[in-house]
Amino acid sequence: MNEKRFDLTDRLEDFAASIILVYDQKPMSYAGDYLAKQLIRSSCSSALNYGEVLGAGTEKDKINKLRIVLKELRESLRNLNIQTKAKLMPIDSLNVLKDENDQLIRIIVTRIKNIN
Repeated sequence: MNEKRFDLTDRLEDFAASIILVYDQKPMSYAGDYLAKQLIRSSCSSALNYGEVLGAGTEKDKINKLRIVLKELRESLRNLNIQTKAKLMPIDSLNVLKDENDQLIRIIVTRIKNIN
């Protein structure tokens, strides 16, 4: 297995980049464009905020920053679920993104629990 899959920084960055690549390929309806822009913001925010986690000074600060990452990932998943229900993108593309999103959420939840 590729060791990169276990580097959370890379996985969060790759997830955000995958979102950008998927949505930069297609013309969008109004709803598709609206949700795509929001999804790009939340997925990129999770990766960017994880950078803040790495520089956290205390465990409390690290937990707070991880919760922000978690919030953004959950927002991304809700967005992908809405797009799936509205059939705005091919289901296969969305399912791959949703699977990675779900795995990232589980990893962040585990990290938060392990700090407590």
